[in-house]
Amino acid sequence: MGDSSFSGWGIRTLASGEARYNPMSYHNGSVWPHDNGLIAAGFARYQFEELIAAPFAGLFDASVSFDGQRLPELFCGFHRRTGEGPTLYPVACSPQAWSSGVVFGLIQASLRLSVDVDARRLSIDRATLPPFLASLRLLKVDLSFGDVDLLFERHAFDVSVTVLRKRGDFEVRVVK
Repeated sequence: MGDSSFSGWGIRTLASGEARYNPMSYHNGSVWPHDNGLIAAGFARYQFEELIAAPFAGLFDASVSFDGQRLPELFCGFHRRTGEGPTLYPVACSPQAWSSGVVFGLIQASLRLSVDVDARRLSIDRATLPPFLASLRLLKVDLSFGDVDLLFERHAFDVSVTVLRKRGDFEVRVVK
């Protein structure tokens, strides 16, 4: 997450201090939204919740610069410059299916949602929200045993979780 790896828009495929680094290279310094989603999932899994916000916010900010706010396959890994958007990778696929799905991975990493079908349980384990999101409402979260509406609200020291509606016989477990 240091400056050599994090461009301000996302985590690069290769740190800027490496010999092969080229911010316009397909795999040697560009930013891949999909990879950033996997990295955020790893941060969540290993309880580095404080690190999830940076790639989430960077990709969110980057999306505003792209046509239709759709993330491309990749973009150049130049450092973020005030007043400018990310540099487009000339032949990136846009939109790209795996990039469009990254938002769901980032939300899951932040909210730490997990489902135990056998126990009929939806768990939320130490949810966080990135600084640009004061709240997030998930409507009709469809589970094999029912569905639920949830509201997450960021406060000074934590995120509150409110079950707005629940349909079905299952437990919603919230761990602070």
